[in-house]
Amino acid sequence: MISIERSPLDEDAGKRAEDRWNSIAKPLGSLGLLEDAIIKTAKIQHTENVRFGRRRAVVMCADNGVVCEGISQSDSSVTALCTDEIAAGRSNVNVIAETVNADVIAVDIGVAGKTSALDRKTANGTRNIAAGAAMTQGEAERAVMTGIKLVREAKAEDINIIVTGEMGIGNTTTSAAAASVLLGVAPAAVTGRGAGLDDARLAHKTEVIERAIAVNRPDPENALDVLAKLGGFDIAGMAGLFIGGAECGIPVVIDGAISAAAALIAERLVSGCKDYMFASHVSAEPTGKMLLDALGLRPLITAEMRLGEGTGGLMLLPLLDCALSVYNNAHRFDDIKLERYRPL
Repeated sequence: MISIERSPLDEDAGKRAEDRWNSIAKPLGSLGLLEDAIIKTAKIQHTENVRFGRRRAVVMCADNGVVCEGISQSDSSVTALCTDEIAAGRSNVNVIAETVNADVIAVDIGVAGKTSALDRKTANGTRNIAAGAAMTQGEAERAVMTGIKLVREAKAEDINIIVTGEMGIGNTTTSAAAASVLLGVAPAAVTGRGAGLDDARLAHKTEVIERAIAVNRPDPENALDVLAKLGGFDIAGMAGLFIGGAECGIPVVIDGAISAAAALIAERLVSGCKDYMFASHVSAEPTGKMLLDALGLRPLITAEMRLGEGTGGLMLLPLLDCALSVYNNAHRFDDIKLERYRPL
């Protein structure tokens, strides 16, 4: 079992952050969810002097055995290729990370072949969920612990915020299968086109997910069972990142639908993890809004993105930077001798 002790939230720091927002010469709450994000971070960081200066994207890379069912446009070889590109700093996530002053760590948590990424391999990919369990419970636990340990290492390096990312052909299938069970909805309602399936392949993908659930009979009340039977090592590793954030007191950003599935698994494994999460955007995948609603989290960006790799999560950072600049530097009611706005 996954057992950690969550870092306590500092409600007093949150109240001081709220008071600081209310001292700024602007209408109360006029930066909306961005104000809430700073207040939430103050609680997590135990200070109203919120910091996002050191930021990191952790991209969990893994292969999924279900690809043999023909549920994706690409074969598994693409996972290793893209993993190496991220590790070399040449992929989509790297370009955005450089723009927003974040570092990127590509983690080989279960790629079938050898890669140049950080080696934290649980196994050479998962097994085919349409024929049996993706992984053993022990493998699922080890992959989750990998994510937790990476957050502990980030804390030692004084990282202030972590963005989750993933790379793995077939992971829109594994995440949709897990979401179907965890949300209690039919596979057809949560299955999307992934990298661009036509109607026939979408129907086939849905049928594969239905078969996987029927074969494995996961327990919807046991998130570890759902993860082991239907998930992927990338999803397990990201779940560990969210749990680690709660343990270490570091906010962790949900990227898209696959990351959100991992976030819900983390919350079901360790209740209260969602208090340390930010929802960057709502994915265009069918599960995007459903998973965030289940977590009770509201996205700050609505742009119909579905690229993955942590790209959407990184795009949240400049919004937080802008909010923090107002929070720290804007003129105050007292400075300009203006009567404060008050709630009516």
